[in-house]
Amino acid sequence: MAQPDLQPRSALIVLTALNLLNYADRNVLFAVQPLVQDEFHISNAQVGYLTSAFLGFYMVAAPFVGPLADRYSRKLIIVLGALFWSGLTLLTAVTHNYTELLVRHTLVGVGEATFVTIAPTFVADLFHENVRGRILGVFYLAIPVGSAGGYLLGGYLAPHYGWRFPFYVAAVPGFVLALAAVFLTEPERGQFDSVKDEADWLPAGFQGGGLRRFLVRNYFFLRKLWFDVVLGPAFLTATLGMAFMTYSLGGIQVWMPKFLFSERGYTLEAANFAFGIIIVVDGILAALAGGWLGDYLLPRMKSSYYLVSAASMLLGIPIMIVALFAKGPAMMPAIAVAAFFLLLNTAPLNAAVINSVGAHIRATAIAVNIFIIHILGDVPSPTMMGWVADKRSLQAAFILPIIAMGISSAILFYGMKFAPAVAVDGRSAEAGKT
Repeated sequence: MAQPDLQPRSALIVLTALNLLNYADRNVLFAVQPLVQDEFHISNAQVGYLTSAFLGFYMVAAPFVGPLADRYSRKLIIVLGALFWSGLTLLTAVTHNYTELLVRHTLVGVGEATFVTIAPTFVADLFHENVRGRILGVFYLAIPVGSAGGYLLGGYLAPHYGWRFPFYVAAVPGFVLALAAVFLTEPERGQFDSVKDEADWLPAGFQGGGLRRFLVRNYFFLRKLWFDVVLGPAFLTATLGMAFMTYSLGGIQVWMPKFLFSERGYTLEAANFAFGIIIVVDGILAALAGGWLGDYLLPRMKSSYYLVSAASMLLGIPIMIVALFAKGPAMMPAIAVAAFFLLLNTAPLNAAVINSVGAHIRATAIAVNIFIIHILGDVPSPTMMGWVADKRSLQAAFILPIIAMGISSAILFYGMKFAPAVAVDGRSAEAGKT
């Protein structure tokens, strides 16, 4: 009787492991930044630009990957992308100047975009929509655990073996997991959605092939994408809220170890260890709690995913202020509590984005989401914070993520009224509830 659940759970495990590795690979660089700066003699702004360039290419690649995934095998694209980014991570061994490291890092972004655009839609189609908050909570556990793994790996190995060595260790599992993904069975698109929308953007008589039909299909596909997704208020408010959350989280991830190292007197290893432990513990608890809380409230209010995300961002602001300006025993607990609230929205906010669009345009919608959240979020934030740190101080630079948290919260509170109703235990959430 348990056999039908085996394949979805196996796929969830493999994809979550790949997602974990995705974040570990990119966060190793954050852990070794001071050593890279010493070797290449570069400024804080240049270090921040490494991440901005990585995410810029990541952002540009996503809109090309999304439409491909809506038409072709998602599994194949995931496998090829994992092999590509793992190979480039391995090539860090031959980077001997800032320009080479910049090129390598930007190309890794192209490879990772293939996975992050497609994998959430793959996971969403494995399970019913009324448990997606919890399922995505498990999938997005990879963000804090992988991020912490990058900090811990780089922070421990780099002082002993050089900053390049951790990248060797981070690259190898990617090849193994890519091969494991080959054996996954791809789920039917939208098989558990309460509303089926396959080809609902097409006029009658245009479901077939031929050049004219191809052009008509793409015209109506793009029209639906623009009016129902990009300009759809449920998708737009969730995406803009996520963009400013991403600005905050991206800047904090890049600069917190350096902040503890340069302005609070921690050693590089101790700074990465302390922040890595905070991220992994908070991230696990917050991802599970946020997903569970969003699902628990969903039968009572259709806007639960927006509410949990908005409230968590708002609650984190005063704690983050304490974390920045407290220099005594209160500092690390404040960082831990602020990180918890910042990460609490991960699962519900992603569930809000996924549920705001139909299954057969979902990968393209996520590609649009990725483009927006990065161009407004963690593409500019590391460089902007680095520029402020060069002009003033790193402590002053952290004011920018705090402002972004407030903007994110305001947008998500406003977006609550646009939340779509979804099926809950065989019935729809009441449309009148917010």
